[in-house]
Amino acid sequence: MRILIVNVNTTDSITQAIARQAQAVAAPGTEIVGLTPYFGADSVEGNFESYLAAIAVMDRVMSYDQPFDAVIQAGYGEHGREGLQELLNVPVVDITDAGASTAMFLGHAYSVVTTLDRTVPLIEDRLKLSGLFDRCASVRASGLAVLELEQDPQRAVEAIVQQAELAVSQDKAEVICLGCGGMAGLDEQIRQRTGVPVVDGVTAAVTIAESLVRLGLSTSKVRTYATPRPKTIIGWPGRFGR
Repeated sequence: MRILIVNVNTTDSITQAIARQAQAVAAPGTEIVGLTPYFGADSVEGNFESYLAAIAVMDRVMSYDQPFDAVIQAGYGEHGREGLQELLNVPVVDITDAGASTAMFLGHAYSVVTTLDRTVPLIEDRLKLSGLFDRCASVRASGLAVLELEQDPQRAVEAIVQQAELAVSQDKAEVICLGCGGMAGLDEQIRQRTGVPVVDGVTAAVTIAESLVRLGLSTSKVRTYATPRPKTIIGWPGRFGR
């Protein structure tokens, strides 16, 4: 089984870190291929960058020229999953949905701890769109930019722990979701510090994608995510449309 895991930003070191974390939990026989978009921002922290990333992620996946069995979009709260579901006949899993849905098996309410405060509304909107918001106690910001997570992991842990503890004590969360692909690998440290289950959306997405492939299931194509109708697309900047 081959699973593509696509970073939403163009920082290749983050792609590599995400892919390593994904491979660490993958079942024997599952190959994880990390992909970095050909264009876009070096970090995604707002609507403009997120919409740009949606196009870049679709472009990167559709220009991959080897067989694959599933795709993971590794951006928390980002746009684009629906487009991939229309384009592909294999399962598409977004780490936002994977993290939240996994958390709902572990406690009555979960909270998300993310990066900057400006990303909070984006995550809330994506959870509402996915039908996963009803059991979300809160979405809290650590105050760190995406690239700071990589530059100073220990500072990142401290900032995430501080907000996670407040989510548990003040918001009554019973599970914490790490709200950024760049937080992959920090879950165990935060779990030890907070004493509650901590869900990394990247690793959760891997196990969900593997399960869907083994069950022989993929996106329904009868209505919402039907294959796009043939159209003339003018001025497409990406590679697969040429």
